[in-house]
Amino acid sequence: MLEGLLIGLQTAFSLQNLIMVIGGCLIGTFIGMLPGLGPMSIIAIMIPVAISMGDPSAALILLAGVYYGAIFGGSTSSILLNAPGVAGTVASSFDGYPMARQGKAGKALTIAAIASFAGGTIGALLLMVFAPALSSVALLFHSAEYFALMVVGLSAIAAFAGNGQVAKALLMTLLGLIMATVGEGALFNMPRFTMGLMDLQSGFGFITLAMAMFALPEALFLVLKPRDTAGPDNEIKDLRITRQEAKSIAPVIGRQSVQGFFIGVLPGAGATIASFLGYAVERNIAPKKEQEEFGKGSIKGLAAPETANNAACTGSFVPLLTLGIPGSGTTAILLGALIALNVTPGPRLMIDEPQVFWAVIMSMFIGNLVLLILNLPLIPYIAKVLSVPRTFLIPFILFFTLMGAYIGQNNATELLILVGFGICATILKFADYPLAPLLIGFILGGMLEDNFSRSMQLYDGISFIWERPMTLGLLVIAVILVVLPSWRTRRERAKERKARGIAEGD
Repeated sequence: MLEGLLIGLQTAFSLQNLIMVIGGCLIGTFIGMLPGLGPMSIIAIMIPVAISMGDPSAALILLAGVYYGAIFGGSTSSILLNAPGVAGTVASSFDGYPMARQGKAGKALTIAAIASFAGGTIGALLLMVFAPALSSVALLFHSAEYFALMVVGLSAIAAFAGNGQVAKALLMTLLGLIMATVGEGALFNMPRFTMGLMDLQSGFGFITLAMAMFALPEALFLVLKPRDTAGPDNEIKDLRITRQEAKSIAPVIGRQSVQGFFIGVLPGAGATIASFLGYAVERNIAPKKEQEEFGKGSIKGLAAPETANNAACTGSFVPLLTLGIPGSGTTAILLGALIALNVTPGPRLMIDEPQVFWAVIMSMFIGNLVLLILNLPLIPYIAKVLSVPRTFLIPFILFFTLMGAYIGQNNATELLILVGFGICATILKFADYPLAPLLIGFILGGMLEDNFSRSMQLYDGISFIWERPMTLGLLVIAVILVVLPSWRTRRERAKERKARGIAEGD
């Protein structure tokens, strides 16, 4: 390991590779800020550039820099415009955007930058130490375990519901799961619920749905309820976080760096599930008073998903480099680039190509430092987006919303779907229905169905639930996550009734 680290340092600190990591981070951050252009799009575009270099280390360092740079920068549009262009930054908008509306955009971006840096750096440390051992753990996860992991993700849905809104949250989750069934099924390559429209053959696009659920209703709200959605002060202030706030988010960052990394290690899990679970876990373990702040501008609610998604991005390199298994669409593109460069990822990569393996890990430390140095000084200027007059801000949001939906699928029908869902989402928002559970149900629904179908085929039924201990254990955790919030609420109500009875007796 020590020899590998020295090789990695020597390779990563060469002038060419330093330029690659800085360039990759710059491109990734800029693209991440634009709704609709996620890391997959830009990495796919940059593969010919990377391959033309001929040096596998430099190519992978460049593409890796773009990947975590895009996740790092993706929080900006989520926080400032409520327009998450990448699935991994959806949870960042739940508390980041309310903070921006309260005039704390600078503070929100500072917390996001620090949490992202900490998550990525701690993730890189864990990758360096545990990569060989974790590759064997990742192999233990099959379709049955992934199905159970998706159920755990859905069971945490109560964390995204406000007080007394659990029933509404479950209803929206079911609606999201139903929407995930549109298009070709997992068992049979036959179109379902497409109403004969060819454009729905591959289902609804995530970018379209994300924009329809968050960005478009926000623009319509600015038009319909200008007094209730008055913008923050033009003066950008409170860029620094206080010592008390730092103490408050430090344990959150520590927990979510570890949890996010281990979720990222599992092929197929990725930054999206890590961010949602991170948010849910922190809300569920927070004291009652702090729980009520989640969704209204909680600094813990912003720090948790930002840390988890960056740690998960780093963790996703474990199955890619040590097993040759892509953990997400983005790492699948990275796998294709590696194969095109005649590098075979797998257990022997550390032995046959140590300079590639260790250079990528060392470049992650450099990349995260570069991202922090780039982003912190720019926060006052980035945050000034919110000081743009409303008459300009509304068309700006609408433009990026429409552009993001169109670029996502390169299909004009997506614009009609966007407007239709956007109007429905605005009505649901007026009726006080939480929109986040719908998007979570949609994102996890496809993966849930795919893994459940495979498990059913392999075990000829649902016997995999009790035949595989890890699956059963994860499902038990899911049940606990559903029951625990209800039990805590009942216990608190019982305490209140008892206190009231004592007061009346006095």
